[in-house]
Amino acid sequence: MIHALQLNGRISFSRVGEVLGVSGQTIARRYARLRESGTLRVIGLTDPRLVDEVVWLTRVRCTPDAATTIAEALARRRDTSWVQLTSGGTDILCAVRAKDSGDGESLLLRRLPRTPRVLNVTAHCVLHVFLGGAHGLLEKAEILGPEQARRLRAASPSGRRLDLTDGDHRLMAALREDGRTPLHYLAKVTRWSPSTVRRRMADLQDAGVLYFDVDFDPTLLGLRFRALLWLSVPPLPAPSCRRAARTTPRGRLHRGDDGLDQPPGQRGLLHRQRSVRLHHPAHRCATRCDPP
Repeated sequence: MIHALQLNGRISFSRVGEVLGVSGQTIARRYARLRESGTLRVIGLTDPRLVDEVVWLTRVRCTPDAATTIAEALARRRDTSWVQLTSGGTDILCAVRAKDSGDGESLLLRRLPRTPRVLNVTAHCVLHVFLGGAHGLLEKAEILGPEQARRLRAASPSGRRLDLTDGDHRLMAALREDGRTPLHYLAKVTRWSPSTVRRRMADLQDAGVLYFDVDFDPTLLGLRFRALLWLSVPPLPAPSCRRAARTTPRGRLHRGDDGLDQPPGQRGLLHRQRSVRLHHPAHRCATRCDPP
């Protein structure tokens, strides 16, 4: 079910049940239980390049007594995602999305270093995601067979240009909270008819602006421990690094970033020069892996 929803976040439960060989009611009940327990949810996400945003993979080192409080505060913000505690509860990792306004830096990144009990902040601008979402751990593990995946997978984006409206932004904000929000509620939020919502959602997906992913507790798959690996590689072998990362059986998320540990307040120049940054000898590929 999780893999099916990764392939097509708003697919009907009856269709999932048909492909998996169980009733749609069984799939719906199971999803509802997991959704209510907070261990699984479908979320609507946007391609940052197509909505004039940049993503910073941020590491915040705190005193042990403050890490949980700061992480919870970060998780409540609308410009953060993937907020997790690591390293014995002293390091917080999160993704920060900022408007691409020239300096590429969000208010949050400016404020974090001045936050009490924050010891250190480093940020890396994400240049490209090589593997993640529907093409991740579950696909590598072949949870669904090729024919099942083909029957469930959403259509690939055409990449056509689309001018965004205020209604589009309201629609995407609602889907960010719950990717399976019913059409009647989306119609109320956007002040559109349900048919317009359905058509516009399809347009956004076709343009590649909107896509759906599944946020789930890895313990559902029996994974009790995860490690974040940072690999510093010279620029020329980077394609080899990407190929190795894609074929790592337990690799879940692979990102290429600018390779520079940038203190807040000094990111603007580097962000504007991202075409040069790719040739920096410290170009990095970051991989999150789940051990056997």
